Amino acid sequence: MTEMNNLKLLLKDISDIEVEIRKDLSRYSTMKVKSFGNLITIKSVNALKSVVKKLSDNGMTYHLLGLGANQLLNEEIKRPIIHLDFSYDKTIFDSYHDSYILPASIKLSTLTSHASKFGNKRWEVITGIPATLGGAVFMNAGTGLGWINEIVKRVWYIDKEGTEHIYEVDESSFSYRQNNFLRPGDVVYQVELVSHGQDPELGKKIRDYLLVRNKTQPLREKTCGSVFKNITSKERTCTAGRFVDILNLKGLQVGGVRVSNLHGNFMENFNEASASDVKELIKLVQDELLLQYGLRFEPEVRIDN
Repeated sequence: MTEMNNLKLLLKDISDIEVEIRKDLSRYSTMKVKSFGNLITIKSVNALKSVVKKLSDNGMTYHLLGLGANQLLNEEIKRPIIHLDFSYDKTIFDSYHDSYILPASIKLSTLTSHASKFGNKRWEVITGIPATLGGAVFMNAGTGLGWINEIVKRVWYIDKEGTEHIYEVDESSFSYRQNNFLRPGDVVYQVELVSHGQDPELGKKIRDYLLVRNKTQPLREKTCGSVFKNITSKERTCTAGRFVDILNLKGLQVGGVRVSNLHGNFMENFNEASASDVKELIKLVQDELLLQYGLRFEPEVRIDN
């Protein structure tokens, strides 16, 4: 059974889920490009196990979607889309703890708000990142202050066979902009974060960093975050935004998307851009950087082909 219209029938016996056919996904994307797909909202671990096993047993791959940051969604997504919406005891944020076991669907903004109030050391590394916890762990999200791997202790995930795994993080678990332990089809549903003590100045540090980001990045625009990965080596770091700036590519546009005039490594959906517009602009910039500098900047944004 492979036709998407049969998705509701395929999953009809599984509780704690909602299946919506040809759902408008624009609100699930920080870039807000128009996209449609069949959305499965899952509200419990047992439901997640059942859904991924059922889909896998029927030869169906699936697409994971949180806030849609760092992802470019096609106009039509053929694979079923999994979106987690787990409940949790919000009183955990009423006080400081050395560790927190949290659902992958929680927003990073909730975590930085808590850290700002209670001074959780090193939680400032996720300041201003528009993502869920699960998505941030998947791509080892970070800022100029550090990386999320610094505060991750354990990760719970379900593989495509519906089997649960608990992964203990070590020094080899993450690298630049990626994790090194999840395989295709694995779905992170819970994460344990740790705090390295309390810093009474952390709230100010977070506020100051947000001010800097707002001045230097188009955080109020419809973007997917940084488009390209920086090129790093022992000798130097080549930042994509700086090279775009030098080539005077800011403002370059295709259809309804343009290179941000504020930061060269961001692209803004200013006029109902399509995924095709964004892909074309990414390729134009990528080709120009290669032509002028001999450097191939790989996309940081995940492009659904």
